[in-house]
Amino acid sequence: MRKYFYIFLAFSLVILTGCEGGGEASTPSSVAKLSNFYFAANDSFPGLGKAVFTIEERLDTGLIWNKDSMLFGTRLDSVVPRFVFAATPSAAWLKMPDTLCVLSGYDTLDFTKRPVYLNIRSADRSTLKTYEIRATVHQADPDLYTWTILTPQIYPIDDSEQKVVEAGDSFVLIKSNGFSLDVFASEDGKEWMYLGEPSGLPAGTNVRQIISDSTTLFYGQGNILYSSQDAVTWTAQPVAYPIVTTLLFWNDLIWVLVDNNGYELAYLQNGELVLSGMRPEGQFPVSDFGSVVFHSASLRERAMIIGGYADNGAPLNTRWNLEYSTHPQPNGRYRIEEFSIDRPSFTRLTGISVIWYDDRLMMFGGVDDKMNYFGREILISTDEGLNWVKADSTKNQLPEVYRARQKQTAIVRDDNIYLFGGQDANMSYSDVYRGRLNSIGWK
Repeated sequence: MRKYFYIFLAFSLVILTGCEGGGEASTPSSVAKLSNFYFAANDSFPGLGKAVFTIEERLDTGLIWNKDSMLFGTRLDSVVPRFVFAATPSAAWLKMPDTLCVLSGYDTLDFTKRPVYLNIRSADRSTLKTYEIRATVHQADPDLYTWTILTPQIYPIDDSEQKVVEAGDSFVLIKSNGFSLDVFASEDGKEWMYLGEPSGLPAGTNVRQIISDSTTLFYGQGNILYSSQDAVTWTAQPVAYPIVTTLLFWNDLIWVLVDNNGYELAYLQNGELVLSGMRPEGQFPVSDFGSVVFHSASLRERAMIIGGYADNGAPLNTRWNLEYSTHPQPNGRYRIEEFSIDRPSFTRLTGISVIWYDDRLMMFGGVDDKMNYFGREILISTDEGLNWVKADSTKNQLPEVYRARQKQTAIVRDDNIYLFGGQDANMSYSDVYRGRLNSIGWK
């Protein structure tokens, strides 16, 4: 049964009228147009009063809509709409399913029922204008991470180690079974192509130490730095200092750890290794560490190297912070600091992956010093690596089918998190998962 509500026209209007001569009555306007629309604020749902609506004038039915959806959970079943008209109408009413409502300005209405039409009749009754009102609310919890498996297996199960890097528009996976190497590539993480066995790399290559500057891949061993642009053909280049391990691509430079009468960080510039002056005072990892690059709140280029094994085989709980400062001018300087010295340390970790996502650090996988595997839980740091806590497992946890592992690769691309492979005590994984925070990209 259709319901009708007749309510006196008593709302506040923006009235645009013209007067001719003192005391003469103005001519009734022929304008039937809306100049503003919004919802009255509601303390229970802050998103209502903050919603900004756009009014599109069209030849037939106009459109009123909010470009940025309101917060998840905002209720539209009991809202008070506000209308501002370009000129005082003779009548204005809303037509909703089973409801015809002549406006008062204080009506509590259900905007979940669609379609909703606003009809405006001009003061001189010569013009009738209709607008459709579309009020939208985000249908997904903004704080929820959603995960999708892109492929369950790139290659048959074995006990190999692998590393995934970005090269151009592709993901490149290089794996080693201890005797031979193989290369696979994919543009989307779903479909993978076997590229063959690489040539030019030395025996005993540790694929976990292959890094990329997004176009060229690098690997260091001894006084040789190897590089490749296709991951298959590698070129050897002698360097001045023995390379202990390749670290990361940071501040537009490839960084390595060298032995220069003690460990020192060096970077590749114009084909040569340049000593940075950063000498870690304490145990520094040489393998199975996690590394991440990001901009600090002070907009400085920063990097962190977390956990891993020292050269004596001891698992570490270190958090090495690398920072570049433009002071003193003109050349600036690099600094290194170990956060675990003056901050509560955490478990000794190896085989972890760390990313910068949604203005926080996120840590995946790994094992502790007793070889206990971390499962689906994720560690996060909102203070740039000083302190770490477990993420809210109701909103930020890996899928149930994701098995505990270490030595996986985590990459952020186009606001998505990609997790590649890894291994546990029994097998190597070559699956690929993609995750995303629902609110990424929302305004």
